[in-house]
This record gives sequence, structure tokens and C-alpha cells, in this order.
Amino acid sequence: MNIQILTPAKIDISNGADFYEHQENGLGKYFLESIFADIESLRIYRGVHIKVNDYYQLLAKRFPYAIYYKYNEKTIFIYAILDTRSNPTHIKKRLK
Repeated sequence: MNIQILTPAKIDISNGADFYEHQENGLGKYFLESIFADIESLRIYRGVHIKVNDYYQLLAKRFPYAIYYKYNEKTIFIYAILDTRSNPTHIKKRLK
């Protein structure tokens, strides 16, 4: 099963890593490792998560982020990786 992280989600990951790196040196790297581990878990657990606005929502294990994805028989598509503390209206707009 392939995993494709779409450009908006790549930007989300980069922004999250930058935010945490500014909080504490090395925390941005830990954020990246954690998020990528969560994404890799989709190879096994895809499709078992709650659906939000037609996307599956995987809650990250170590950070307050949600990974929004869809999948078909060959590929998992990562559309967004958003801070769950964000305004719900912002999240809804991103997922349209």
C-alpha cells in the first residue's frame, strides 16, 4: 500500500515542526518522527477511524494533531494534518 502525502499536508507538517522547534530545540524533530509513525500506522489501520467531512480522521498519538486521509485499494492519500486546537471553522474550510 502506497502513501501519498499531498502538498497541503506537507505544508501542515512543516508548519507543525517549525512551531514545535521554536518551543524547544529538538521538539520539531520529535514531532516529525511521531507524525510519520502515525502515518505509517495507516498501512495497517486505514479505514477504522471516524469520518469527518468525508475524510477519515486519525488522531496523532503524541501531539494534538489530526491526520485527514482517504484511500483506495492501492494508495492512502493524506490531505491535511491539522492542529486539533484550531478553530473548528478553519478545519472545516480546509477539508472542503
